[in-house]
Amino acid sequence: MTTRIYLQPLPVRIWHWLNALGIVTLCLTGAQIRFPEYVPLFGSYRGAIMLHNTAGICVALSFSIWFFYYKLASNTMEKIYIPTLTDLKLFPRQVIFYFFAYFFGVPNPHHATPDNKFNPLQKSAYLAIMFVLVPLVSLTGILLMNVAPLREMVVLAGGLKILVAAHFLLACSLCAFLFTHVYLATLGKTPLAYWKPMWTGWEDVEEHGQTAKH
Repeated sequence: MTTRIYLQPLPVRIWHWLNALGIVTLCLTGAQIRFPEYVPLFGSYRGAIMLHNTAGICVALSFSIWFFYYKLASNTMEKIYIPTLTDLKLFPRQVIFYFFAYFFGVPNPHHATPDNKFNPLQKSAYLAIMFVLVPLVSLTGILLMNVAPLREMVVLAGGLKILVAAHFLLACSLCAFLFTHVYLATLGKTPLAYWKPMWTGWEDVEEHGQTAKH
């Protein structure tokens, strides 16, 4: 027997899909900018740069939506994203589930609720992604879009070559997370079980905690 819980409010879903579209666009246009001879996906090189910059602005704006909602509107940012001591103790159990137990049919040990959506592994990953990686890749991107007017900050960051290399490595890390995120999202009761709540907001949860958020 299953029950339904409202897990993903509308502002979170809007942010999630706007962010997803923006990051995929950034990855593809970034690949063309970095390797124009091998990845000619968006016509001209100049066109790829313009689309890349536009997608970057959209991702920065969607980040603002995310921050405003969790920090100011719902005031749940710390509770949802900051791992507690209990989370750290349960971290190994969640890692074992993803790497071994899942493949033997063992239920997910974490049971999602609106106030505790993420398991310890997710909290740790999202903490690094949302509070370190996204701000840094956005900051380096903004500097690269405004080299002339922000020249002093570019020099302070180590110069243009260092800035380009840092932006590329940060973007590669974000792209790697994207693949991992999509893979983990398929580890539900069905491959689309964890995708549905991001469209409807509702998640089906078996009683007695037999399923939970990935």
